[in-house]
Amino acid sequence: MITTPADIELPARPVWPALKRGLRGFCPACGKGRIFYAYLKVNDLCPHCGEELFHQRADDMPPYVTMVIVGHFVVAGVILGQDLFPDLPDWPQMIVWPVAALLMSLWLLPRVKGALIAYQWALRMHGFGPETPDDRGFVGDGF
Repeated sequence: MITTPADIELPARPVWPALKRGLRGFCPACGKGRIFYAYLKVNDLCPHCGEELFHQRADDMPPYVTMVIVGHFVVAGVILGQDLFPDLPDWPQMIVWPVAALLMSLWLLPRVKGALIAYQWALRMHGFGPETPDDRGFVGDGF
């Protein structure tokens, strides 16, 4: 009988500890090395343990999640500001909320991306585990 990588039973990787490490910007495997070598540039290998991180496929998901989170806070803040200070002119809110959205987005984006990379690592997605037919996609479909 031929053993394929999909037949190999691998130990489970804990998801929550990996997510916590990723949120802090640390390697999901060891928790000591940094995921990023620049603001959003992912290290190919963990500088501490050597875990391969180049497999990550974060793509557009971190900005999407960041926009959803920040949008909830900003919209709630605008509505609350209008309710608490009805006589306040509009220009303070037109200055405060875009600046707040920008700062929250810049702070949150690397944390969300780190958590997503850690999640992919914990679930052995996109090359973080042995290659399976599901990872390769459909070959020969013409798509």
